[in-house]
Amino acid sequence: MQSSFQHDVLIIGSGAAGLSVALNLASHVKVAVISKGDLPSGSTLYAQGGIAAVMDTSDTIESHIQDTLIAGAGLCHEDAVQFTVENGRESIEWLISQGVDFTKENVKHNNESNDSNSYHLTKEGGHSHRRIMHAADATGHAVSSSLCDRAVEADNIDIFENRVAIDLITHKKLFLPGNRCVGAYVLNDKTSHVELFRARFVVIATGGASKAYLYTSNPDGASGDGIAMAWRSGCRVANMEFNQFHPTCLYHPQAKSFLITEAVRGEGGRLLLPDGQRFMHRFDKREELAPRDIVARAIDHEMKRLGADNLFLDISHKSDKFVKEHFPTIYERCLEFGINITQEPIPVVPAAHYTCGGVITDQRGRSDVNQLYVVGEAGFTGLHGANRMASNSLLECLVYGRSAAQDIMKKFAEIPPPPEAPLWDESQVTDSDEDVVLSHNWDELRRFMWDYVGIVRTNKRLQRAKHRIDVLHQEIVDFYSNYKVTNDLLELRNLMTIADLIICSAIQRKESRGLHYTLDYPEQLPVARDTILTPTNFSARDW
Repeated sequence: MQSSFQHDVLIIGSGAAGLSVALNLASHVKVAVISKGDLPSGSTLYAQGGIAAVMDTSDTIESHIQDTLIAGAGLCHEDAVQFTVENGRESIEWLISQGVDFTKENVKHNNESNDSNSYHLTKEGGHSHRRIMHAADATGHAVSSSLCDRAVEADNIDIFENRVAIDLITHKKLFLPGNRCVGAYVLNDKTSHVELFRARFVVIATGGASKAYLYTSNPDGASGDGIAMAWRSGCRVANMEFNQFHPTCLYHPQAKSFLITEAVRGEGGRLLLPDGQRFMHRFDKREELAPRDIVARAIDHEMKRLGADNLFLDISHKSDKFVKEHFPTIYERCLEFGINITQEPIPVVPAAHYTCGGVITDQRGRSDVNQLYVVGEAGFTGLHGANRMASNSLLECLVYGRSAAQDIMKKFAEIPPPPEAPLWDESQVTDSDEDVVLSHNWDELRRFMWDYVGIVRTNKRLQRAKHRIDVLHQEIVDFYSNYKVTNDLLELRNLMTIADLIICSAIQRKESRGLHYTLDYPEQLPVARDTILTPTNFSARDW
């Protein structure tokens, strides 16, 4: 049995970005929050490090801005950086008001002043000051838990769990004049029925697309759904070639996607070769505190040079008390796999971690389609440039989530209710008896993306990847056209679009900059330009 729902605001995604929008809307606004799994199942939950904000008198807005611009390798939009950084303290204060329990400490660090209301500030790669607010080494869990609790308590917010968005509903698809988004078709993963959600405003907050790669630090749901849906609805995307690979994920056959936070290196962790030698001094004068793209390439280089499956990150030279107090989650998790990080180094490997590109938006989160907002990792604000600086991402979720909510409230009275829309028609499709096609294509896509469109790229590798994506495309189109939708099919369909966008963006960039490193063009061009793809004149498929 099919269901239909109508709200004022439909938010697709239940992480920090989506819930920031929901909780900043007025109490009379009827809100639907769609969660792909359980409510706290997005990437926010897994963020270990923290949130960058200027909270200390020895730090400045200008310093945070400059650090971000340097990390972004010339591609950051300065207005977006300034807007985000200037709203940092207010965003932290809002989180505290929502119940987030940040770590406190009264101890000074290396003669640096710490008058930030006794909150402990840590330091991560690319930052010139201690400015990372955190809740031990599980900041994402603390943020997610508090925001989820507030959302559940709110009378105006309806939460729909285990729902997978299929496609947006626009005036164009309803053969109506104008360029407006009015809802979405959503698969109820428990009942296997497709539901109709209509709304005055729609917000995409679905996170990134790191699941396009074989190794990722992200949870299973990070399949680029929102970016792909927005693309199919006519939105431009930018800088999809810049995929951040986190340098240090736990390397263990039973450890799935477990991240070793940047803060370990920020607090003195040392990267080691299998023979115990340090090596980062050969790649950057900042050594372990270099930006993530440099560290990830250095590890990748040494692994390939040595034929090693992994390298090591060592914090065991610190006291047991220090390690357990600062990194309790990592300590306990590694101990489950027989690794005592107070006594031995952690085996690590790089993994796809963050999508720096996304759907083009303005400072209010508005996309190219009217009443469609995109916030968080799915959006492209210009903040991150060619390389995201550590702990700026949760800050972006909060700042742009609140900004989008404010814009929705300003427009609320003038936007009419959504028009009627047809229910999902699956009368012409059947249940699949060929799921092996899905699993095979899924594996092939993620493997060739890792091999050909990974940390180090070449023209030949990119062309091979483009050829493979073109071949796989028709198989997925045929499958989608003939069989009932499932979560696996929808994710594969979206990842196919995402992979195509990443590959074509990478082919267009004839230089090495930030996270995009190609052996064919090892130098930077004198002028930094965004890679912007438009659905109407680009070869990636609108399907």
